[in-house]
Amino acid sequence: MRPVLMTATVPEADRNSVWERGVRQWLAPLRVGFPPGSASCHGTLWAGDLAYVRVLSVQADPVRLGRTASLTASAPAARLALALQVSGTAGLRQDGRGAVLQPGELALLDLRRPFFLEQHRRFRMHLVRVPCAALGAAQGRVERVTGRALRTDGGIAALLEPLLLGLAQQDAPAPARVADRLAGNVADLLASLVDEQTREPGAGPADARRQLSALVRRYIDAHLRDPELSPAGIADAHGISLRYLHLLFEGEETTVRRLIRRRRVEECARELARRQGVVPTISAVARGWGFRNATHFSRSFREVFGMSPREWRAAGGQPAALVARSTDA
Repeated sequence: MRPVLMTATVPEADRNSVWERGVRQWLAPLRVGFPPGSASCHGTLWAGDLAYVRVLSVQADPVRLGRTASLTASAPAARLALALQVSGTAGLRQDGRGAVLQPGELALLDLRRPFFLEQHRRFRMHLVRVPCAALGAAQGRVERVTGRALRTDGGIAALLEPLLLGLAQQDAPAPARVADRLAGNVADLLASLVDEQTREPGAGPADARRQLSALVRRYIDAHLRDPELSPAGIADAHGISLRYLHLLFEGEETTVRRLIRRRRVEECARELARRQGVVPTISAVARGWGFRNATHFSRSFREVFGMSPREWRAAGGQPAALVARSTDA
């Protein structure tokens, strides 16, 4: 990671305001408070990105961070932050619970809702910030884990502590493919931590990826009519990198583009069979489901169903005529 903020290089009178802007920029929109009479915060902030996961390390004087109700409304953040207290102690409050973080303990912060984190003395803390969507169904149970200090002497927390320590010590950025896999491991372990802490263990680390894959499929189905639907847009909508989106489908014998094309063809086929003679034109149906080019549509249709759209409509979409040839074979 690289240092992105060092107050030692800032005039003393400006250090508090510069520190606040830096924390808001790299972690989330937060209220930053300082002890009474403290006019100069001495701190360093390191940061680095692993695909869609941000890794942060903070060393600073006592400070109070608050994500207030007004901030969650005016500046939404669909992300979670897992914090490891390395030195010093901190008071934490979220979702009606409170705890004191001791060195070596973890805490899960939900940036979608208000929380307060107050460092009592000079401290060091490592954090990873992850999009909520990357946790799949586990994101719905995060509220039951926040506001607690999580010991790292067993379970999933014992795996996460050395991982955070290792990520915080990385000097050089990882290659893109390695970064994507590391980000996936962080998200999977975080989902497993939530499952473990809520006593609803999932099917293992791969479960979060399957859940995210299901979310992506539902998103594709909901946006099939949009001709601008693309893998890049889908990745952005789910807060993940394009490379990780493709990794989600590696074991499913398809690609994102093939899935979009096949689903569009299937919806066109359903509409042609349903409406038959009242369809204005085949090309109008194709355009309505996101196809821009009639030739591309006809070729895609034949690849899936083994016949042209015209032949399909003439056959009335009868099951006997639907011997599908998957483009994914």
